[in-house]
Parts: sequence; C-alpha cells; structure tokens
Amino acid sequence: MPAFAVAVWRAPLLLMALLLLTELGGAPVRALFGFDRTAIEAGQWWRLLTANFVHLGWYHWFLNELGLVVLVLLCPERIRVLTLLARVAFIGILMSLCLYGYTPGLSRYVGMSGVIHGLFVLGLLPQVRQRDLVSMGCLAFLIGKLVFEQIAGAPLSDESAIGGHVVTESHLFGALAAALYAALDAGRARIARRPAS
Repeated sequence: MPAFAVAVWRAPLLLMALLLLTELGGAPVRALFGFDRTAIEAGQWWRLLTANFVHLGWYHWFLNELGLVVLVLLCPERIRVLTLLARVAFIGILMSLCLYGYTPGLSRYVGMSGVIHGLFVLGLLPQVRQRDLVSMGCLAFLIGKLVFEQIAGAPLSDESAIGGHVVTESHLFGALAAALYAALDAGRARIARRPAS
C-alpha cells in the first residue's frame, strides 16, 4: 500500500496524538506514568505500560514522533487501531518487564524508542519475507545498531540532546519482544488455517 494513503496513517496518527497529549501534561504526567522501580514495587504496575507514552522533554518527544513517521514511510501498512495498540501494549509491557528484571540498576525510564524499535521489526519482517532488498538492508542495519549499542552504548551527543541517559537495553528488549509477538502471531495464523478434523 502507498506510504501516503490515508488508511496507512490513521492508526499511527492516533498514537502520535496520544504521545502529544501526554507530553502536554508535562512533569506531573511524567511523574505519574514513568517507569519508577520503587513505585512499581509498591504496586503501581500500570507504569510498565505507561512509561512508553511519556518523555524527558519536547526534543525527546519529537525524536520518537519522527521515528513513527519514518516507520510508516518505510513500512506502510493498513493497520487497525486496536491492532497497533495491541502491538504497542505487548512490546511495551514485555520490554518494561525485561528492564525491571534484567537491569536492576535502572530506577527510572521514559520514552517510546524501545517500542518503536519493536514496531520496526514487525513492519520490516513481512517485507523481508517477500525478499524486498531495501527492507532486508533496513533490518540488517537495525540488528547491527542493536549489537553496536550493547557493546559501545549510546553516543554522548544523543544523551546530551535528550537531556538524559539513553537506555539502550530498551531498544534490544523492544526488538526481542516484537520478535516474540511475530512468532506468536504466525503460530496463531497457522492454527487458524489448519483444516478442522
């Protein structure tokens, strides 16, 4: 489907509007929704999802919105709003659980970048299966980026720009969560196609 078709943008624009609304809420919304290890341990489990919808500030927000625009341009897909929200929720919650379990030194986290990395995986995989060379190159670049980040960390210029530490583990966990989502979705589709006996 063409990247500029209205149907391709409907669900992503709603997600982008939601990110705008949370950023307009400023520090109080960030404090209520952000990943906060102490608060989560006190029972505020919603933060495992909502942390993905708040940002360190307007520039951080802008970068994530730009990431969603690039996602739609590279991976145009007619997707239902509920399907996109299910993907975001699955990736976001699983990624946050991994951050909670595997990065014990992390006390706070906000941002959509981990989820966006996962959405890129889900967007590129169908095109890679169709042997689209551009998508193969993009997926290879994404994997290389994830590996590089785990070895070298994020550039200091990125952290300076957004005003905080870039949690590169979120990118890795987001991509892995998306791979699991894709595997589960493929399994569900195979079961649905299986003839009734």
